[in-house]
Amino acid sequence: MPLIQSQVVDIHPWLTMAQFADIMTIAEMTPGPIAINSATFVGIQVAGLLGAIVSTIGCVFPSCVIVMTLAYIYYRFRGLNMVQGILGGLRPAVIAMIASAGISLLIMALYGQRTLPNDLASLDFIAVIIFVVGFFILRKWKLNPLWVMAGSGVAGIILYSLV
Repeated sequence: MPLIQSQVVDIHPWLTMAQFADIMTIAEMTPGPIAINSATFVGIQVAGLLGAIVSTIGCVFPSCVIVMTLAYIYYRFRGLNMVQGILGGLRPAVIAMIASAGISLLIMALYGQRTLPNDLASLDFIAVIIFVVGFFILRKWKLNPLWVMAGSGVAGIILYSLV
């Protein structure tokens, strides 16, 4: 997600951060890998159906080639300690990238901008309430995240229409 965000929001301003956050939300809710879903949605936003097809192929094809090559190398050399060390070293980097994307989307949802402001005036308290309640429900009752997202969406529609 951070790589996609960097490309479509920062380097090539095809989408605003709000549009990107919306696309990430939709991509999370739809079945399938988030990278492919988000690439497809970005392609639709930028260039319609042809953009969706090209961006999906562009997302899938290089990954397939790389994964097939790495799988061959892994199965050939999986017994080496160096390979196990490399895989162990990659885990923290992957966790950091996922956490970075999650924190970025959380800040965007709560403040409406990509960076933390100096004051609490721009904090969206309805979003905070929905986030805290959703997080509590996920931790306490361990519901399916899709149900919590759907409930959060309904709560958002109701609460924001009252304001």
